[in-house]
Amino acid sequence: MSGMRAREPGEVFGPRTTLFADMLSDGLATAAVCLPVVTAPAALSTACAVLRGAGEGRPATAGRYFVELRRRARAGDLAAGAVALAGALLFLADLALAGAGLPGAPLFAVVAAGIGTAALVVGLRACARPESLTDWPAAVREAARDAVRDVGGSALVLLAVATAALCAWMLVPLAFLVPGPLALALTAVHVRLAGSQAGRAS
Repeated sequence: MSGMRAREPGEVFGPRTTLFADMLSDGLATAAVCLPVVTAPAALSTACAVLRGAGEGRPATAGRYFVELRRRARAGDLAAGAVALAGALLFLADLALAGAGLPGAPLFAVVAAGIGTAALVVGLRACARPESLTDWPAAVREAARDAVRDVGGSALVLLAVATAALCAWMLVPLAFLVPGPLALALTAVHVRLAGSQAGRAS
């Protein structure tokens, strides 16, 4: 977010404080839009796009969030949500089968957990990519490449998810705020990778 302006003389709150407040309001908006579940990918993708725009001088307010969300209303977003929901249900079913004491269950549980973790990282990184606004398959393909060539960034994504889950577990009302910090973390990981790629290219 290096493009943010400096605090003006006499200004009480600096731009970083404003961004923090906007991030929390975007988090509340994202949590509300995620309630139907199948809208979760579009909601998180929109939050990432709004926060990414803050580094380019555009406002990151909840009002802009809903404007961007209305612009992207399309069947592809619901399809992405349905695929994500089906994947999550399949993962839970696999873990339930592993816990039922079937032969080879421990190994199966480890493999399922590994696949589920990889899918989670790729899905979240896809939400942070600009392609997710118009083309989910392209976003997922690029996110899979990002996950492989930027292992450190993928670890940061998992750390952000773990932190969000821990905050929500410790204090349930925080669950309505954590989408904002999570979206900011995903956006920061994407911007970090894009910056490093631009540096190598130059």
